[in-house]
Amino acid sequence: MNVYEEMLAVIDKRGTGYIVLLDPDKASPGEIAERASEASEYADIIFVGGSICVKHDFNEAVKSIKKAARVPVVIFPGDATQISPYADALLLLSLVSGRNPNLLIGEHVKAAPIIKRYGLEVIPVAYILVDGGKTTSVQFMSQSLAIPADKPELAVAHALAGQYLGMKLVFLEAGSGASNTVADAMISAVSRAISLPVIVGGGIKAADVAARLARAGAAFIVTGEIIEEQGNKDMLKEFADAIHWR
Repeated sequence: MNVYEEMLAVIDKRGTGYIVLLDPDKASPGEIAERASEASEYADIIFVGGSICVKHDFNEAVKSIKKAARVPVVIFPGDATQISPYADALLLLSLVSGRNPNLLIGEHVKAAPIIKRYGLEVIPVAYILVDGGKTTSVQFMSQSLAIPADKPELAVAHALAGQYLGMKLVFLEAGSGASNTVADAMISAVSRAISLPVIVGGGIKAADVAARLARAGAAFIVTGEIIEEQGNKDMLKEFADAIHWR
């Protein structure tokens, strides 16, 4: 069973899956390995990546996470430099909400030979930025406009385009540190319109909020910054219990 099949199995078993995102630029390889070990007790998947990586070696971070984790480790890359043979899979993100050609095909071309050489499983993702109430790192680095929070019809159109292009997942992203999460109405509209699993992340700071987004139609909920800043086993368990509704 590959990672994408495992993700579908999680949805079938849990209703909504829980993903913890670890940013290798915010912790040393040793620290991030400890976080991965703790996250593995409650999360279904670990994502690793960030908008930019300048403090620590990405490959060493992934290696440390993989050694400590007991769930699949999936790269959530900020660009083509964030690739490692130690991961179980890589999200090939296409920023369909933007019009920056580098993030629609440019980084993918750079990454493709490396991905093939490493033999990584690739999961194509329609990546959609949603206005979370402030300019986030991903919005700044991508130099693209986010979809207005009150325009679910725009998100639906972009998600459908991703599905018709052959993507396997849709990711509605408010961005790390967002003031607001993706709106329930947008999640519901997108999940009803497409046949792909919908991942939702950004600005999710409390378990009851995560539970609400899961009930709105999210197939996976991602928490990152709140776990890095305040994370402990009790918080991880609280999020997991709230998100898993089956």
